[in-house]
Formats: sequence, structure tokens, C-alpha cells
Amino acid sequence: MSAHSTAIGVSSKRGIWGGGNEPLKASYGKLMMWFFLLSDIFTFAAFLITYLSIRVSYPAYAGPAGDFVGSNEYWPVPELVFDAIPFVHGIHAPLVFVGIMTFILISSSVTMVLAVEAGHRNDRNDVVKWLLWTILGGATFLGCQAWEWNHFIHGTDGGSTLTYINSMNTLVTELVHGANLNVNEYGPASFAQLFFFITGFHGFHVTIGVFLLFLCFYQAAVGIYDRRGHYEMVEKIGLYWHFVDLVWVFVFTLFYLI
Repeated sequence: MSAHSTAIGVSSKRGIWGGGNEPLKASYGKLMMWFFLLSDIFTFAAFLITYLSIRVSYPAYAGPAGDFVGSNEYWPVPELVFDAIPFVHGIHAPLVFVGIMTFILISSSVTMVLAVEAGHRNDRNDVVKWLLWTILGGATFLGCQAWEWNHFIHGTDGGSTLTYINSMNTLVTELVHGANLNVNEYGPASFAQLFFFITGFHGFHVTIGVFLLFLCFYQAAVGIYDRRGHYEMVEKIGLYWHFVDLVWVFVFTLFYLI
């Protein structure tokens, strides 16, 4: 084989990939991040479709809001379940706290955008500053979610009288406080199971995101990206963080608004 034909073969291979900025003008790292996010989209979609299929199998509560009590016969009303605020007792504030949580998480997406933009300018100080704000937003969201889980598990003062089949496969009627994987003060056990699993899975993603953000923050602060000559890692972690925020919009809509 001649040197000319060998050169053509090497050139054609480089045109396919060759470690350059193709396809779609994306680096290998960003492309792999997109592949990972695509697989995660399918996972979350499967969970949320499962939630919807179970949700529509139960009738909605049709009575006055003031008369709502938990029952295995109908699906809970979200604004009557998630109506508490930390350190404030006895005030009915439907979805106020989860709205604050959502605002904090969406705001962290804004600071992430600013960090990526600063990375494009190779401005280390701004990258560090906006990454720190993003970390604080993510950590605050996780703290809020932990409080919400605690409140959901312990339930209201009055509780609800439910009839259900216990772990001994016996039909029992008792006063139930809070929710767990077997019984739920607010309604069917499947509501609590799906709530813990899906919001917990999302919270797990947020936890990983906060860890990655801290790693990125540290590397930017000590000048690693300056020595590399680019801040692409900030952009890749930003893609992950925006995905986590976008998923929460769907979780919020299905669990708390429908």
C-alpha cells in the first residue's frame, strides 16, 4: 500500500471521529454526557409513566377540601397533604414549601448558566463564585427535601383511620400516623411508595450533582482548568445539573399539581 493511500485512509478515519470535535461539533466528553442523560431520560420516563398508570387507576377525592381524610378508596389531594412549613405549626399553606424548594432548584440552574458563561470567558473568579452559589442551592434543596420526607413520614397530629392488609396478610383497621412503604395516612400505600422511590431517586441524582459541583469548584479554585486552557468540565457538569432541574419540573407537576 502506498504512502498516499495510507494517508487517505487515516484522513477518512479522522473524518468519522478521530478525537476531534465531530460529530455535531461536540467533544467526546460532552457526547458521552449526552448519552448518559438520554439513558436517564428513559429511566425517569418509565418511573413517571408507572406513577401515572397507578394514579389513574384510583378515583380522585370529590368532596370539600375541609372534609378530606386519608382513605384507600381514593388518591390523596396533594395540596392537602403537602401543606406544612418548617417551624410554623397549624398553618395551612398548600404547596408553599415545595414551591420554595422548586424556586431554589430552578435558581441554581441560573447560577449554573452563569458559571458556564464565565468558563467560556476563562474567568476563574466568576466560575468559582457561581459554582459556589449553585452548590449552596443544591444543598439547600436536599435539606428541604429531607424535612419534607420527615414530615411525610411522621404525619399529622390527628392521623387517619385506615383499613388495610398488614404484613401478616390480615385485614386490620387502625389509626395511622404518617406514611411508610406498607401503609399511608394520606391514602393508598402505593402513593407513599411512589413518592419515596421517585423523589428519592431524584434526590440521589441531586446529591451526585452537588458532589460533582464541589469537585468542579475545587478544581477551578486551584487553577486546574486554567492549566488545561479550557473550562469544558464546567459545561459538562452543567448539562447534568440542568437535566436534574428539568426532571424535577416533571416530578413536581405529576406529584404535586395533578
